Amino acid sequence: MTSKIARSGDGGHGGVASYKNRRGSVPGGWSRSGMEGEMVNRSVAGSRRIDRRTVLQRAAALAATGPALMREGHAASRPPIVIDAQVHAYAANTPERPWHSVPNWPAHVTGDEMVAAMDKVGVDGAIYISPFTMYQYDASYALSVQPAHPDRFALVKPVNPDDPAVADVIADWKKAPGTVGIRIILMKESKRAPDDPGLDRILRAAVKNDFPVNVLFWDNIDVGTALIDRHPDARFIIDHMGILQPTAPPAPLQPWADLPKVLELARRKNAVIKITGACTLSKEPFPFPDIWDKLARIFDAWGFERCLWGTDWTRAFAVVNYEQGVEPFLRTDRLSDSERAMLMGGACIKAYGWSPKKA
Repeated sequence: MTSKIARSGDGGHGGVASYKNRRGSVPGGWSRSGMEGEMVNRSVAGSRRIDRRTVLQRAAALAATGPALMREGHAASRPPIVIDAQVHAYAANTPERPWHSVPNWPAHVTGDEMVAAMDKVGVDGAIYISPFTMYQYDASYALSVQPAHPDRFALVKPVNPDDPAVADVIADWKKAPGTVGIRIILMKESKRAPDDPGLDRILRAAVKNDFPVNVLFWDNIDVGTALIDRHPDARFIIDHMGILQPTAPPAPLQPWADLPKVLELARRKNAVIKITGACTLSKEPFPFPDIWDKLARIFDAWGFERCLWGTDWTRAFAVVNYEQGVEPFLRTDRLSDSERAMLMGGACIKAYGWSPKKA
């Protein structure tokens, strides 16, 4: 049975028919109160804070840009603001700034190189997640990049549940220019229970500092769900749809096996979800047409106001280049103009309370 996207007031944006009613081709309420050349293919003024009223007004304006449904042959309207909800930038692995581990990513993607990649495909801004793989809980590189690109990056850092002073770390992070959130790594390897005292400390501090909490719990979704339920006053941003994603081809045999659990998670109104890295789950070549039926179910369950598009570049480097992570969402006729505007910018503005400054 086809569900309907929630209307205004219950997680959707009014007047848009069910996403799953549309089957096209790919050509070439979460509120503040409730809640990472071609490196450019393959290798490649102050933080703009805005108050809650401005955030909501801007997001509403984005959602209203194109209420008509996309039809075959109808050119997609580019969103007024395009924000990538997750990118990772980092310096080369050197004795001066050594990596904790060495993934199959480019040798370096500096802040300048990330901005160049964004400029090439028209991405206005990004949520810059300090890469845990390289730097663990040290976000000093992200802080060094932000002054050069204050209107392009907003910063999120991972925080350590084993640090007894983590509340002070979060309070200090709140004071740093351009910071918009923190991140918890809750994969199976962490072996943490939802009632872990360190997680409790982090969530209390996040609420106190009005920070959303990005949380990575792919392949560990039951524990992540229990954590969200344990902290109803915290605002959660679920990384990568909660679905385990490959770091190299091919896609898993059953890449969407956890989708039913993701859909059930939508009942938690203190959570939004990142539609990040979705193209890495495709078993078909660019522009990855087989992702849309699965994404349709997420959009229907969560509503576009709670779905934040992003690439998860450079983690996705070995599977897709940056342009390939962006273009399918800009071009598809499976989204109306208003849905595209909310998915690729408006929902991110609402979730983080930040918007890039367009040139």
